[in-house]
Amino acid sequence: MSSNGTPAARDQRPLPRPRMRAAAAALALAGVLAATAPTAQAAAHGGTGGSRCGGRGVDSGALIRYESDILVKAPLRTVWKLQTDVERWPSWQPPVTTMERLDQGPLRKGSRFRWTTPAPATPTTPATTLEITSTVQRLRDGDCILWKGPATGEGLRIDEGVHLWTFKKVRGGVRVHTEETWTGDQVEADVRTATEALGQGLEAWLRDLKATAEARSGGRPH
Repeated sequence: MSSNGTPAARDQRPLPRPRMRAAAAALALAGVLAATAPTAQAAAHGGTGGSRCGGRGVDSGALIRYESDILVKAPLRTVWKLQTDVERWPSWQPPVTTMERLDQGPLRKGSRFRWTTPAPATPTTPATTLEITSTVQRLRDGDCILWKGPATGEGLRIDEGVHLWTFKKVRGGVRVHTEETWTGDQVEADVRTATEALGQGLEAWLRDLKATAEARSGGRPH
């Protein structure tokens, strides 16, 4: 279903106008709320960035979608460990207020985790806390992870969020790419606001991941 750092330049792709204002959880998910630089990309309706993990990607039919990426100057093992050690998310992502693994052992296909994040009020929904239950659909060690699940709060529901992350070693560090889609009658009633919230959450997540990984590695990519 997010510590602040300065985002590296992201690859820009012209994507549609749903851009968002209110903050909600990035599901995948998830949910991280903070003002971010507008490098974002609301992906075109009916299309995706085409990234996959084990042959699967985000929901190609979803009206609400967003994708972005960032260069992290840290070793791949550091970035991967941060992202997949979900129980420690609250230690470096302030908007993740609680986290609970629903099974044991290393994160793998079928693993489930439940977490919460605040969602401020929007013109159509009240301020609330979203509870997100995520199930890992695909995971390739050091390469990619895909999870999905619903997010519910008082007066707000996302029926399903599908969240994909990919990691690629490049010159200077790791290129982290993320895509997420949301579906559900309530969020689809205001696609613009929902996409804005999703984008803000993902940009903040990328920024926190970059800052934490680079702090732990001293900004050394290898």
